[in-house]
Formats: sequence, C-alpha cells, structure tokens
Amino acid sequence: MSLTTATNVDRAELFIGGVWQKPASDRRITVRSATTEEVIGSVPEATEADVDRAVAAARRAFDDPRGWSTWDPADRAAVIERLADEVDARSEETVRAISQQNGMPITIARALEAAYPSATLRFYADLIRTQPVEEQRPGLFLKSTTIRRTPIGVVAGIIPWNVPQSLTMTKLAPALAAGNSIVLKPSPETVLDAFILADAISAAGVPEGVVSILPGGRDLGAYIVSHPGIDKVAFTGSTVGGRAVAKACAELLRPVSLELGGKSAAIILDDADLDLQKIGQSFFTATLANNGQVCFLGTRVLAPRKRYDEVVDVLAALMQYSPLGDPLEDATLFGPMASKAQQERVANYIEIGKSEGGRVVVGGSGRPDGWDRGHFVRPTLFADVDNTARIAQEEIFGPVLTVIGYDDDADAIRIASDSEYGLGGSVWSADPDRAMGVARAVETGTIGINGYIPELSAPFGGVKQSGYGKEFGAEGLAAYQQVKSIYHFA
Repeated sequence: MSLTTATNVDRAELFIGGVWQKPASDRRITVRSATTEEVIGSVPEATEADVDRAVAAARRAFDDPRGWSTWDPADRAAVIERLADEVDARSEETVRAISQQNGMPITIARALEAAYPSATLRFYADLIRTQPVEEQRPGLFLKSTTIRRTPIGVVAGIIPWNVPQSLTMTKLAPALAAGNSIVLKPSPETVLDAFILADAISAAGVPEGVVSILPGGRDLGAYIVSHPGIDKVAFTGSTVGGRAVAKACAELLRPVSLELGGKSAAIILDDADLDLQKIGQSFFTATLANNGQVCFLGTRVLAPRKRYDEVVDVLAALMQYSPLGDPLEDATLFGPMASKAQQERVANYIEIGKSEGGRVVVGGSGRPDGWDRGHFVRPTLFADVDNTARIAQEEIFGPVLTVIGYDDDADAIRIASDSEYGLGGSVWSADPDRAMGVARAVETGTIGINGYIPELSAPFGGVKQSGYGKEFGAEGLAAYQQVKSIYHFA
C-alpha cells in the first residue's frame, strides 16, 4: 500500500483584486490529505473585511471607463486564452493537489480537472469573438430594435469541493468573457488548487481588480452572497445550500444561477449490450466517477426485470474489479471520500439502505481491507431496492449504487422521473431511436445515450430541486450578460 506524500504547501497572502495581499486576520485553513489525513498545506482564511476589499476592487475595475468591462471582446479573448495557457502549464500540479485534497483518482483528475478548465476558457474566448455586442431586429410596431449585450457587474462565484477547477471555470470563464469582475470563494476542503489558479491569473495579465479568490466556509459564503456590492451570484453545491442562497438573492432581487444536487437514473433497456469490455469505462464514468462525488451521476440503475439478475452481476463485477487505493496511483479508480464528514455520511447511508431491506451485493459496512486511515468507504451495490427507499431518493454523494427493477419503457421513464431531482441521467440501448425516445421523456435537464459527460458547447443545468440557470454553451455566457433593447422610431 503506497501512501500519498505530504506536500506541506503554505501560503501567506490572499489573492484580492488580482494582487497578493496580507489577509485581514491571522486565521488559517489547514488542509489534510484525504488519503493519509496528514497535513499537506495551510492558507489564509478570508474574513468579511477581506470580502469588502475584494468587492471594492471589483467595483472599481468594473466602473473604470477604460476597464475590463469596456474592452473590445477580441482583446478580452486574448487575455482569456493566455489564462488557458497558464492553466495548462500548471495542470499536473493542479490535479495532484486536487487528488490529495479530495481523493479524486489522478486519472479522473487528468480527464476532468486538467482538460475541462482550459477548454472552457478557450470556448468562451472563441464565443465572444463571434457573438456581436449589438444586433438589429426588424420591428412590428417600430422601425427596428437594437439588442445590446453588456456585462452584469460584480459576480460572486461559490465553488464546491468535488470538482473544484472545472466548476470554477463554469463561472470564471463566461463571467470574464462577458466583461464582469468576479469574487470566487473556493471550499475550505480544496484551497490549494485555487491558489495555483490565482498564480495563473496573475501570470496571464488579467487586469487588477477583476478577479479575487477568497477561501472560507459557509459563513463567509453567506456574507458574500448578501454583500450589497454583488450584482449576481453563481452557486454550485447542495440543494439545502442552494435554497439559502436563493432566499438571500430573492430578498435583494439579485440574479442567481443554482447548480444543485442530483439523483439521476441510468436506464438499461432490455436490448442493451452489457459486455464490460465494451461499456465498462463509459458506465463507470456515468455512475461512479470521482468516488461517486459528482452531482450528475446515475446512481439509480434501472434494470429490466427479465435481465435484472444479469445487470446486478455485471455491476457487481464492475465494482469488485475497479481498484481502490491511493488516488495518486494511475491504476486507482476508487479513492477516499473528500473528508471525514463525507465518509461518515456515506457510511450512514449504507446502514440506512440495509435497514430498508436493500440487499448488499458488493461492499457494505466497514473500511476497505488494508486501509486503517484515510476517508475510505467500501464501494457498495444494493439490489432489490424500491424507488421510494431513502437510498433511491436522497443524494448520497459516494460510491453507492442502487438497482431498481422496471417492467417496460414507460415504467422506466416513470421511475426515472419519480425524483425531487432532475440533473443528469443516461439510457443504454442497442437501438439509438428507442433510446432517444426514452431520453426525451425523462424529466431531467441533461441526459446521455450510451454514456454521460457534459459537453462544453451545450447548456448544462437541472430541473426541480437540481436548480435553475444554465452553464456551458452560449446559454452559459448569456447568464452573465444584461440585455438592453433600444427602440428606433425613425
């Protein structure tokens, strides 16, 4: 058993308004390895006074008559592309920091946290080069109307710990492209990668005042969300947290985007090819990636009754033969949970599933063999689960799958849609037309056919308790723009 080596990264200053500055207090965030529980770093914890400084710097930058918000889109795009280059130059350092902090297997980190951030920056740089700032529309009652797109102002981005850099970029990239200033609050569980990003922003020449990165907990997030100098909030996190953010923004009539939890369904149709040599990697990515700590994963597996036992056996083999261990080893597919609290949460849900009558096929209670430290849980497969069970309805956020039987396609659609959430999902079938019909009918914001991974050029977001607003695609840029109509009478 190899163990992650502690890095002991210590930073003394905060990135406020694009400048490294002394924090307002001596409070610190101590970061521990999810694998060894050893200290791997320490950074300043931002306070309300630091937020005030960051928002003031962002407002000055935004209001500057020659500032970032007034630049020609092509000039902003050039800086954003330089930032993408700087992010790429630090990608291996970034993914190693993330894997140590939250337990994400390094191969998955390279696929997500090394690939998506710079690609997202380049996507929005390209988009603003082609999207006109103004367009003319012929009128029905008037001669014409000019539609003008302008930045919103000062944005707050609240980032979770599970896929921190990719989710940072769903806010930072379109906000910068639109011409906004932004204050980012990374989760205290994943701050080392946020400071690496700050170095990249500084090296790329993003103008002073435009970006601040302030690590802190829920209280700091609440202060940022309610700050009078903030013009829009973009939040990714739990549904419970999203409700609190939505309430605060409603009081202030402040626009907000919410990307929240999920309990998506992976629907296996009765004609699906279950050969793990062909679908194993894709199915693992759609249901168990990042130790099950991704909001869109299809953790409810819907199996046709006539192939139910076969599906259970295939999933059991997939989980049993996916290596668990040190997330920095290339072979590892299951690492530890991001924190002790998350480890305990997942373990508690496994006990709930057993008490509800779920049949444990793989895993169950207790630590994995050979791991007496680290936030590890045993990847667990439950069979004979009813869709009304708590483990089928509540987001566990760990490597726990439930297998639910169904009668026909209509029954599968009903069960898949019978959830408070609606973020992701997948349909597995040898018949693309049949799969498309099922995908169209499921109540969800996104869904894949024979796989699942978000596409940068297409809008991503949920329905019901999974939030509202869209990220990625042109819709993601529009979320950071004001639209003004100028009516022409002659």
